[in-house]
Amino acid sequence: MSSHIQIPIELPGGLSIHRSIEGVLDTNVWLIRQPSGVAVLIDPADNAPGIQSLIGDDDVALVVVTHQHADHIEALREIAKTTEADVVAGTPDCTAIEFHTSVRPDPVWHGDRIEVDDIVLDVIGLVGHTPGGIALALITDGAPVHIFSGDSLFPGGPGKTLNPEDFQSLMTDLEEKIFDQYGDDTVILPGHGEGTTLGKERSHIDEWWARGW
Repeated sequence: MSSHIQIPIELPGGLSIHRSIEGVLDTNVWLIRQPSGVAVLIDPADNAPGIQSLIGDDDVALVVVTHQHADHIEALREIAKTTEADVVAGTPDCTAIEFHTSVRPDPVWHGDRIEVDDIVLDVIGLVGHTPGGIALALITDGAPVHIFSGDSLFPGGPGKTLNPEDFQSLMTDLEEKIFDQYGDDTVILPGHGEGTTLGKERSHIDEWWARGW
């Protein structure tokens, strides 16, 4: 299985965001790296060797799972074992993740803050794509906020939902917890495909509500 490591995003203070595209669904695996080599990995998708190439010699202190779907967790067991990192996920998704991977994440939820040395991530709970989906807002002095949105927000609309109730829940959460809280320069880094900004997407919210997906 091939992987595709992309050009990193460089941030002030020496932080950098690295992406590898893994698995049959081209899932984005994100690595937030500090100059010290201590790093946070987001969504260990289905290709442990490719993810290990992304990690290289870095010391992954924390693995974050944005939601329970298989294409975001297939390598979790192996990556958690080889890195010996702590693992966290949204509280309502933890049981399903443990069932599928035998790894029990520590629960986090909306309003929690994760700090790994100079990496500061605010947890945003987004209910709809799954019961316990989370996004992570990377707060960096001198740079726009970067939000790792999992499969809850993409260029062009919200993530997939299975019924009108889930769609309404996800859209309400996206408006209240992301669009109403962060500026137009906020960068969205989704679970698949390329990124966008809140400024590019904000004017389309009414369209998303009208079409129902």
